[in-house]
Amino acid sequence: MQTDKGAQRENARRIENLINLVDNHTRTERHLEQYSDAEFSNDKNIAHANKIQKEREQQIEHLKNVIAYGEHNSTDDLQNLQQNYQYTQNYLDNNADHMDKETLERTKEKQAHRKEQMNWLA
Repeated sequence: MQTDKGAQRENARRIENLINLVDNHTRTERHLEQYSDAEFSNDKNIAHANKIQKEREQQIEHLKNVIAYGEHNSTDDLQNLQQNYQYTQNYLDNNADHMDKETLERTKEKQAHRKEQMNWLA
């Protein structure tokens, strides 16, 4: 059983993760709405973005349940982190040249945080 402080820190991390997921989901939705008709968008990229959005929605629901009701499965959290890490790394590999500096740095920081969380959960 965790101490109250440990549970509070874990919930704080979950809330931070939830906020980041919602922010990313919202940004991607806006991007899809704004650029879906643009010349440079293609069906493959749109399908990939939609897949990521569905996964984010599942993660958001999972985190809401964990925070609100205490339903927790650390295997799912680790698996979700690994998946998010890999998707984001693929995104960075393909789009870093097109990202503004601030977003790129923030994304790299999130990747480092995800890696720390994966090590902590493993």
